[in-house]
Amino acid sequence: MRRIAFVFGAALPLIGAGPALAEDVLIRIEAKRGNEAARGSAAEWSARFDDVVTFPLSDGWIGIALGPMPREEATARLGELKANRQVPGDSFLAPSAGRNVTRVAAASAPVATTSSPEVGVAPDIPLTEPAAAPAPVEPAAPPQFFIRIESTTDRAKAEEILAKRRETLPEAGLWTLPSGRLAIALGPLDEATGKAWLTAFKTAGVMPKDAFLTPGDDMGEVAIAGNAPKLAPPPAEGTAPAMPPLEDIQRALRWAGHYDGAIDGKDGPMTRAAIAEELVRLRASPDTATAMAELTRRREAWRAEMGLTELRDQHTGLALPAPMDRLQFDRAERALSIYGPKDGAGAALILFSQPGGQQEMLDLAGLVTALGWVPAPTRQIHRGSVILDGRNDTHIGHAEGRVVDGHVQGFVLIWPIQDPEEQRRMAAEMSDNLARFSPSAAELAEKPTPPAQSAAEMVGAAPVISGTAGALPNAAPTLP
Repeated sequence: MRRIAFVFGAALPLIGAGPALAEDVLIRIEAKRGNEAARGSAAEWSARFDDVVTFPLSDGWIGIALGPMPREEATARLGELKANRQVPGDSFLAPSAGRNVTRVAAASAPVATTSSPEVGVAPDIPLTEPAAAPAPVEPAAPPQFFIRIESTTDRAKAEEILAKRRETLPEAGLWTLPSGRLAIALGPLDEATGKAWLTAFKTAGVMPKDAFLTPGDDMGEVAIAGNAPKLAPPPAEGTAPAMPPLEDIQRALRWAGHYDGAIDGKDGPMTRAAIAEELVRLRASPDTATAMAELTRRREAWRAEMGLTELRDQHTGLALPAPMDRLQFDRAERALSIYGPKDGAGAALILFSQPGGQQEMLDLAGLVTALGWVPAPTRQIHRGSVILDGRNDTHIGHAEGRVVDGHVQGFVLIWPIQDPEEQRRMAAEMSDNLARFSPSAAELAEKPTPPAQSAAEMVGAAPVISGTAGALPNAAPTLP
């Protein structure tokens, strides 16, 4: 190897597997800013689930979740809830330990008033319901509408079509029309909501262009029952928010797992397809601006919960967002700055920056692989960039290297195997915001490059990561 080859002064430690699988976790489903918004949302969720809890986040945000429960149970339940579209698609598992959690009383089961909740998210969010008022005279039900998706005269074909449509629209059902045809449809909906979502679904490509809205009276009899879809109504005229900046939308779409293109602020086909996919998945609103504003809000709430702050590393001259409540500076060696796990968090971050080009970048990728930071990686190699992804029984490794203005720069993120979704989001945040703000210490010192060593020699100096629990040795308590 050329510039990057050197012997580590101290071996990279054995990184543990992180929290035990038996730990209790929460299923994070929502976050709201302020007590009033949190109170309303928690009440809605408690009408569907009997284990809704709330807890404070930073900057006035309040988290809403289900649990706590063992991680294994939570993993299975979250998968089932997502598959049935009962929770937002970007819901995720979060540790329950150390959170100030308040259990919200189920909407159908009021509890006695108490001035001292078990643990409080906010003092003015009541845990009880007010006394029931006399039931008002109910107005006549508004007319119901259905979105007619497809129809056929063949029952077997109709059931096949229904099964396929339910992959993206699980609430769809089958009706026998007065004419005898069999129709796959979605409903019931009020007319305004039906029209808005019909347009949104067509734009997203999950419904044929000839799908249409029809009154419920024209639907005939139910052949295979569907479920009433939970679709947000369109915003009232003049109340839709402004469209967020396109770069922010692209970052949020990448965070949500829909977008893998450049963060360039350009309205290209990849961006439009990702927006359509998010619109259908999250169902926050049929209005694009409203849906994207909600998505960017959810990303900001997640960033606040994860404690993301800007790390400006003087040794490498690199800046990026990092979860500094889980990391602590360990040491700097030549082109590297190493941050190890804090308080047994099981995460680590390595930053690197040095003069070089394509070959030096590939040499660095070989070093990362040899040291086991990214186990058995898959590689994406292009001119001027490389991405490595791999995992073993204890951790997930992700590394990115780039050639920018005659320098090789990048990062390695090591994350506990139990949290793959958080790892993906964290890697996306770091990748999209990595920047060089100053020359590295190596450049400023202008020291000659040491002679090359083999990968075997470097592996001998820095053992690979294994499942043995441990922390980085000689970890400094503060950042450089």
